[in-house]
Amino acid sequence: MDLKPGARLKSAVCSAEFVVVRAGTGIDELSCGGAPLVAQDVTIEAYAAIAAGLDGGVGLGKRYLDETSGLELLASKAGLGSLTVDGRRMAPKEAKPLPSSD
Repeated sequence: MDLKPGARLKSAVCSAEFVVVRAGTGIDELSCGGAPLVAQDVTIEAYAAIAAGLDGGVGLGKRYLDETSGLELLASKAGLGSLTVDGRRMAPKEAKPLPSSD
């Protein structure tokens, strides 16, 4: 899969949409809800069913990171499916703590 920063992708099983923030290496399959992500301009007539166990959802404005490949995605639209890279779940990226203002 050819992923470049700025590429826009969407889910085939829910309303989730993403922007690639950082392209990873060695990625064979990038999925949401058990179905591969598709380019933003691909028309989807009807959503496929979300795979069992992959229905955790993605939040609007959240960043998702795969530590193994280095891939980082930004959710530009929320959805019901969970993100996976080569079968590994992508975790929401934790916010960095701000320094104290004392």
